[in-house]
Amino acid sequence: MDYQNLLTELKENILYVTINRPLKLNALNRQTLKELAHLVTYVNTSPEVLGVLLTGAGEKAFVAGADISEFADFDIQQGEQLARDGQTAVFDAIENSSKPFVAAINGFALGGGLELAMACHLRIAAEGAKLGLPEVTLGLIPGYGGTQRLTKLVGKGRAFEMIATADMITADKAAQIGLVNEVVPATELLGTAERLLGKIKQRAPLAIANAITAVNAAVNVEENGYNVEIKAFANCFGTADFKEGVSAFLEKRKPLFTGK
Repeated sequence: MDYQNLLTELKENILYVTINRPLKLNALNRQTLKELAHLVTYVNTSPEVLGVLLTGAGEKAFVAGADISEFADFDIQQGEQLARDGQTAVFDAIENSSKPFVAAINGFALGGGLELAMACHLRIAAEGAKLGLPEVTLGLIPGYGGTQRLTKLVGKGRAFEMIATADMITADKAAQIGLVNEVVPATELLGTAERLLGKIKQRAPLAIANAITAVNAAVNVEENGYNVEIKAFANCFGTADFKEGVSAFLEKRKPLFTGK
């Protein structure tokens, strides 16, 4: 698929993805969501990709929300379909990807943009970034999993405060409440995300995939996380990477994982 709104580059098993609509502050429109859905499928089926670094074009915004003009005249049924399609094809797909996604938040992460960052497995923010869910100012609420993921990340009280007031918070505040993993100077943002993914890609890929499954189960009320962990743990014993990891440990050398 030829992407119109995404810039992609694969370097040393890391897929760099930039949402490229800077004049619209990288707002998520239908085309961008379609491209992101395709990208997640590609990532999950490509053995050469071990992780994804996701950021926004320009210096102002990661993603400053959804493209409101595309759904301004929607009715109830259309609104439900909009949310369901987006959650299934993009946001849930990213969260459940077998490869880790790291959001490098380089500016405003608002509305659908913050929801996109929260769907990623890890979040690094630049010092000047601002984060928020302003949907109630439009007579809406977050529809791409924002009420659920924010509550799981920061707790019910803080989540409701952010959603009900529509206030933006600073990157430092986001780190204090557990919304982002780390805050760094803007000049160090991509380098920090790269180093984090660089560490992860040295580990056993199938073990990382099983870890994602187990950790996600911990915050899924429909799952027994302990049972999911047991099965995911057991799955690792059937991999060549497990045998390589144990052999390398016993032989006091670095393992060479193949993702098999």
